[in-house]
Amino acid sequence: MREAGIKRLDNVLVSKNRQDYIVMYFLLRDLKSAIVEYGKGNVLDVGCGNKPYQGLFSDKVSSYIGCDVVQSDLNKVDVICEATKLDFDDERFDTVFSTQVIEHVQDPFMMLKEIHRVMKMDGNLIVSAPFSWELHEEPYDFFRYSKYGLKSMFESAGFSVIEIVPNGGKWAAIAQLWLNIVYSTFSNKKWYNKVLKGIFINLKLTTLFNSFAVWFDKRNYSDLLTLNYVIVAKKL
Repeated sequence: MREAGIKRLDNVLVSKNRQDYIVMYFLLRDLKSAIVEYGKGNVLDVGCGNKPYQGLFSDKVSSYIGCDVVQSDLNKVDVICEATKLDFDDERFDTVFSTQVIEHVQDPFMMLKEIHRVMKMDGNLIVSAPFSWELHEEPYDFFRYSKYGLKSMFESAGFSVIEIVPNGGKWAAIAQLWLNIVYSTFSNKKWYNKVLKGIFINLKLTTLFNSFAVWFDKRNYSDLLTLNYVIVAKKL
């Protein structure tokens, strides 16, 4: 049973001095673009947590409902239900949105089937999913997805895939994963890890590293490796 009230992301303002700046920079860039183009009408956020992305839809939609398997720490979840058993009527929503959730669902094919059921015809689905990331939210971390796997899954569920966008390229992915590994050592209380943490945070070495990584990735872009994909699809 998953624990309720765990602290979750509650906004999209990410400092350059934070460990997750690189991944959030590219994810937010591509989510904003998808929402501007395809967000509409009544929206369902599957695995909403604290609804950190709701503000990106604010001037485009008529309603925004969030569901999740447990209540969030800020009590933002409107409906408690599993992604594979959505507690909503058929063909209710114009847009379904789900970001960084599908890898935590043990049966992602059933999740997509349920999303298809609650969407109106010609409704739009916006999903983000990881391609490369370390283990997290264990033991509820089941999958990583390539763009080919996502296309196959979504088409099998009755969707027409509009676009699949890599969130950053290989240099951004390598930089972010390296930084994650460095930060993972900070929980160790040995003196040299404390020194390393002080250098990265207090001297803002993280800020410099993040800024350079984003700049370098844009100028030497290759999607051979990426952190996540944003996929947009339409219900047939």
